[in-house]
Amino acid sequence: MVNRKNLLWAIVLLIALHYGCSNFLRDNASEPVQKSNLTVGVVKTQIIKGKTTQAEILNIFGAPNIIKKNSSNNEVWNYNRMSFKSVTRNLNNILIYWFGESEKSKAMSTATTKSFDLIIIFDDNDVVIDYSVISAVF
Repeated sequence: MVNRKNLLWAIVLLIALHYGCSNFLRDNASEPVQKSNLTVGVVKTQIIKGKTTQAEILNIFGAPNIIKKNSSNNEVWNYNRMSFKSVTRNLNNILIYWFGESEKSKAMSTATTKSFDLIIIFDDNDVVIDYSVISAVF
């Protein structure tokens, strides 16, 4: 005969596995993410002040988002990448197992936004004078 305590633990384990696996599959089945080489590592290894040219920058990162002139009349290129990820987990699955159909929908939601800015200043010969990277996650 099966011990009631062991049966209860087996049911709890099955519910947890079902809930965890269904969320894992749903969270990881999103559309493909476009990869960008606009990272701090690539910037630091590829951009050399006084040496890297506009043509090389175009080859590495593509066209900038913004091109303007600063107060010294130097050309300034700005690259910006922003990503947003939202994950919502519905808690109804576990409530239905324990309490039957629930009238109220309960969910847990998290959101993450990442921002990456690269600002490059060129001299009159189209060579990098300076650059700066601003990266934030919130």
